[in-house]
Amino acid sequence: MLDSAIQQILKPVLNRIARGLVRAGIGANALTFIGFAIGMAAAVAIVFQHFMAGLVLLLLSRLMDGLDGAVARLTHPTDRGGFLDITLDFLFYASMPLAFALTNPAQNALPAAVLLASFMGTASSFLAFAIVAAQRGLASTELPDKSFYFLGGLTEATETIAAFVAMCLWPQWFAPIAYGFAALCAITTALRIGWGWQRFR
Repeated sequence: MLDSAIQQILKPVLNRIARGLVRAGIGANALTFIGFAIGMAAAVAIVFQHFMAGLVLLLLSRLMDGLDGAVARLTHPTDRGGFLDITLDFLFYASMPLAFALTNPAQNALPAAVLLASFMGTASSFLAFAIVAAQRGLASTELPDKSFYFLGGLTEATETIAAFVAMCLWPQWFAPIAYGFAALCAITTALRIGWGWQRFR
């Protein structure tokens, strides 16, 4: 819901940093891999209950995720880069609930499972819409710089990161945060199914 607005705010800063990275010879795919590695380090930190370290690593990982696209747009965006970016993003998103589940299986395993199931709904509806949109030659007007059609909803990347930040700040409240965000993801999935049903008839 907030991705388009947040990206417009951050775009000048990301572009400034990206120009320096391009001059240094650092490519978009390298940043994607670095961001994913940092994200996995965040998950490991959370497993061992180093929640503040996990939070810092999480935010750094998402900074790399923003920079890889900025660097790609300043150089040469590729289908391989777009594929790699979204694939590793989804793996990162799945690692966060899993990390909290491993931190305290007795209390967190069920809400983490519910949240991961809701992620399946948002991810599958997002990617299925993008596939059909590509077949029909449709382009996103809100996020035209993306490699493929980015369908919005209540729970986009910005809201997901905000939920992860809340979990790191208040790990004792992981269960209600997870259940609440899973409910929002379910609404997003239902909306996307409805949009696809109407758009592709």
